[in-house]
Amino acid sequence: MYPKTKTALGLLAAATQLLAPASAASGSGKTTRYWDCCKPSCAWSGKASVSSPVLTCDKNDGLISNANTVSGCDGGSAFTCSNNSPWAVNSNVAYGFAATNIAGGSESSWCCACYQLDFTSGPVAGKSMIIQSTNTGGDLGSNQFDILMPGGGVGIFDGCKSEFGQSLPGAQYGGVSSRTDCDASNMPASLRAGCYWRFDWFQNADNPSVNFKQVACPSALTSISGCKRSDDGSFPAPTVS
Repeated sequence: MYPKTKTALGLLAAATQLLAPASAASGSGKTTRYWDCCKPSCAWSGKASVSSPVLTCDKNDGLISNANTVSGCDGGSAFTCSNNSPWAVNSNVAYGFAATNIAGGSESSWCCACYQLDFTSGPVAGKSMIIQSTNTGGDLGSNQFDILMPGGGVGIFDGCKSEFGQSLPGAQYGGVSSRTDCDASNMPASLRAGCYWRFDWFQNADNPSVNFKQVACPSALTSISGCKRSDDGSFPAPTVS
């Protein structure tokens, strides 16, 4: 019997790595909130191994087919679609989207990944949310989930003024302070349901902490984002529904 060559051993090692299951991120983290109307970072091509980049919309909430369309926050015409607003599945579970920064990872591992967030503090303690990561941010800390919710504050960038001709109500950081603010004249009708969600299902929780784990994405999320990771099937299904 001939000994295995270094080349053969190298090929075997590479094949083993390709067949190995993806490592699911998990741990404890924190949440924040925002809605800046900007094109999400995962909407650009080449960020991760995905079916397609995250979908974006024009000023009229019409889908944009060109992933290279410049962000509305940089003078372009691509914005976050209004259907990226969070919604309640039932009294204990909600779905939505978020910008993320997970320790030990990068955009290539975060973009379009889904996470089950089990809230551990505030009025939502005991509730869970499944989010898909559609954005990242240099201002995010480790294991931070910046949940997209209309009226959550624009943060560093304000693409809403470009999209709607005026800024959304509320403070730059933190956003609106009451449910009635969601009915303000400068809150677009397409975003009001997501704004109400914050005060209804989310009970106006202020940056609650979470335990999180990476999960396979529900089709309810990927059908909106248009983005599914090639390794999505390697992760367990959410344990809440």
